[in-house]
Parts: sequence; C-alpha cells; structure tokens
Amino acid sequence: MYKLPALLSLLVLWSTSIFAQLDSDVALPRVTTKQGIVEGAHDSGIRTFKGIPYAAPPVGELRWKAPQPPASWQDVRKADAFGPRAMQAPIFSDMMFRSNGVSEDCLYLNIWTPAKTGREKLQVLVYFYGGGFVAGDGSEYRYDGEMMARQGIVAVTVNYRLGIFGFFSHPELSQESPYRASGNYGLLDQSAALRWVSENIAAFGGDPRKITIAGESAGSVSVSAQMASPLSKDLIAGAIGESGSLLGTLSAVPLADAEKAGLEFVKAAKAGSLAELRAMPAEKLLEAATKFGPFRFSMAIDGYFFPKSPLEIYKAGEQAQIPLMVGWNSEESNYRGLLGPVKPNLDNYNKAVKDNYGDKAAQVLAVYRATTDAEVEQVATDLAGDRFIGFSTWRWSKLHRLTGKQPVYRYLYARPRPLLRNHPDDAIPPKGAVHSAEIEYAMGNLPTNRVYDWQPEDYKVSAIMMAYFAQFIKTGNPNGLGLPAWPALNNNKSVPVMFIDVHTRVEEDKHGERYLLLEELAGGR
Repeated sequence: MYKLPALLSLLVLWSTSIFAQLDSDVALPRVTTKQGIVEGAHDSGIRTFKGIPYAAPPVGELRWKAPQPPASWQDVRKADAFGPRAMQAPIFSDMMFRSNGVSEDCLYLNIWTPAKTGREKLQVLVYFYGGGFVAGDGSEYRYDGEMMARQGIVAVTVNYRLGIFGFFSHPELSQESPYRASGNYGLLDQSAALRWVSENIAAFGGDPRKITIAGESAGSVSVSAQMASPLSKDLIAGAIGESGSLLGTLSAVPLADAEKAGLEFVKAAKAGSLAELRAMPAEKLLEAATKFGPFRFSMAIDGYFFPKSPLEIYKAGEQAQIPLMVGWNSEESNYRGLLGPVKPNLDNYNKAVKDNYGDKAAQVLAVYRATTDAEVEQVATDLAGDRFIGFSTWRWSKLHRLTGKQPVYRYLYARPRPLLRNHPDDAIPPKGAVHSAEIEYAMGNLPTNRVYDWQPEDYKVSAIMMAYFAQFIKTGNPNGLGLPAWPALNNNKSVPVMFIDVHTRVEEDKHGERYLLLEELAGGR
C-alpha cells in the first residue's frame, strides 16, 4: 500500500471527474494517479499518456531487486514522451523504437484512451512486447495502442527489465531477498505494472476488473507466466497469446540451475564480488552479458513468482481461470532452423532428425514424413516451427482447455507479408507467415511500417484480426457481427482452428499427432 499525503489522497478521490473538469479548463488532458497528476497529449480524439513510472528506477541498490513503488510528485508531470527502453543490445533489426535511448531507469508504461471522462469503465488491454527477453520496448510502432483505443479500448504498453538486468540469478541475491530467491525481475516488473494499472486505470476511463493481457513471442510467454503466477492471476480477466508459452519456449528452469548460470557469468565477467557487479556501470554490464550470451539468463522456478513449475500449475488448474485466445503463425521458423545451411533434401533431413532425436528419430520421421526431396522444405519447416514455438503454444491451449473453466479460442495466422517496398523485379514472395508477422495486423498498425508493400488484401486481413482482438478484449469471445464464426475448443476430438488469412475460415486441426508426439518426447518438461 502506498502512503499518500492527505491532499494527494483527496485528489485521488476527484480522479473520476478530472477529465471533464480539465477538458474545459486546459488544452492538454490531465489525470490524477495515486502518485500525482500526469499531463498527456491529444491525438485526433485519443488521449495519450507516455512515460508514466509504475515503479521506482531499478538502479543502484535496487538493481536485481523486486520492483519498488514509484515516488509521488507534487507538480504536474509531463507524460507526452516515451520513457527510455530497457538496457539491451541491438539484436533484432526489425525493431523500430520511438523512445529516447536505453537506460537502466526503464520502468515506464504508456496509455492510449478514448475516454472523455474517468467514469466510462472501458475494457483495458495491457500488451507485453516480444524480443526473447533480451530486447524490445513499449514504444515500438507495431505495438502502438491508438487503433485499439479507436475500438473503444484503453490500451497500455509496458516496459520491463531484460537480459542480465531482468533475469540474473545468484545465490547471494537469493539470500538477501525477503522471499529467498532471485531472478524473474522482468516478470515481477510486469506484475507490478498490472497492479499499477489495476489501481489507476479507472482515472483514465478503464475498468480495473476488465484487464486483458496480450503479447507476442516473449510477450506471449509473459502472458502464460502471468496467468500462472499467484502475484498476477487475480488481476486479469482475459489473455491473448501470439506465438509462444513458457510450456516449451523460453521455459523456466529450477532456481539452482539459474543460480549456476549466474555464477558462471560472474566468473566470465571477472567480477570479484556481487557488490562489485552491482556497482558496475550499466553499459559495461550489458557488454559483459552480451559476450557471455544474452539468452543464457532464464526464468527461474523461484517458489515466489512461480510457487512450483509452470507445467505443474497448468496441469493442476491453478492458473488464472480466464478466457484465452491463442495461436501461432504458419512459418514460425523455416527449414534452415532445422537443417542449417545445407540443401533441403531427404539425406540431409534424415540426418538432421537423427542428430536431434537419436533413438527417437524413427518416431519423428514417421510423423514429420517426407518421401521426396521436393517435400523436405515444407516438412522441415513444419518441424522447425513446431520445435521453436508451435508446440509450446499448442500445449498451453490444450492444458488450459483441459483444466480451465473458461473458453479457449485457437488460431493459425497464415497471411505472408508482402514483398518489400523497394524489392527487385525477381524477388520471391514469402511462402508463409513468419514469426512476428501478425503484430501490425492484429494491432491495426500496417501504416506505421513502410518497409512492406501492403496491399488491399493486407488491410482486409488486418481489419478482421483487429476486430477479433477487440471483441475478445471486450467480451472474452472473439465473435462479432460480420466476422466468420469462431468456435471455442472443446473436449471432443474435434479441434476447430481459425485460419486467419485473406479467406479467413475455420478448419479442423489436421496436425494433432505432431504435437502429441512432441509432448511425449518432452515428457514432464
């Protein structure tokens, strides 16, 4: 609980009417949060508030500690620019940021609201960005919340700590922690942001009881994690997962394993002590972690954020009992993800499967079957994509359908991106929807990405997908007027999947045996 001065407490009580009052008094919108007044901007009828701190800066002694409450302020705080993004190396070339550089002081969120008063109780979307837990930011164009706000939804993007700053475990950190564990700071940041939204979003016209969380890739993994955690599961009313879950992608490891990786990093960084490492400038720490391997810092089964393994939580039905819309793309990885640089022919495919699966290779080859060289490219693409993302997302949908008490809606996104705008005449169109291809479509942000030569069909697909998202956020059900009917999964053998493409339609899942095999091979992991 935050301790507020009496005057500030009184201002909080006035927050439900502050929109109406201020609209007639000043040009820029102001809202009173529990920490103080923020002043945003108008954008063609949408009010935007950027760079709002939801936690104290995790710097100095707060590096590698759970997020702490933000400080209050007395004057009006400008909220018209994105806060800095989390410390990260330039790993992914497709990320286009609007934030002003990187900083360890990064725990900020952004709000787009169509509400004209603080009494409208609109549904809320909180979106977590992707980037493998090593990159990404809430300021990226593709996550912009304006178009969702135009659907009558209060949209929020959240920054959280990444890599060495967000997922570093160490025995000494576990000892100093009040809950005797370390790591998962990025997930704790997300949870703190959800609590801030729950406590403040009414002043922005949102309903704190109707918060849907969504994300893509690591953001989707984050959604599955927040559903599993007792710290967050009671704060959310719905969930959308785009490509990935922690039930097989970027999975949590036992705390002892995470601490072991932390000890290895300390040795590689040639730090004499944890205190020395904590005092290291953020840029030097990032450089050392990048050399060590940015993806070597995993989520941990810490007994706090995760009381036990997430797989056990989902099997026991202890996750948030909320509606779930979940799916993945038709080409999450291509054949090179399995074969590497060699040609896609039968000999190379059979060898790659044997190298990866050993004495289980015959089972894999029987299900992911290629009988000619011409078939190898697609079959290897299917296996590579399932190993990377498809299986973990399928497993999430399956377990939530079996142990949850709310509907699950599953999709396959199949619209390939068009050619690049300045492509050569002999350029080959993409065959499938690659990893992350759906984000701009789902969020209505095709115009902000001028890299691709969007066609009328792309805008058609975007309109349908955005409508499904908006309907689900508003009602827990993606179905709506003028949309192809989307049945929920059930406990029968029939598995309806919404194929989202130029010709969006429902089809029965024809690949269940693939995922059942991968589940068998995964065992209890």
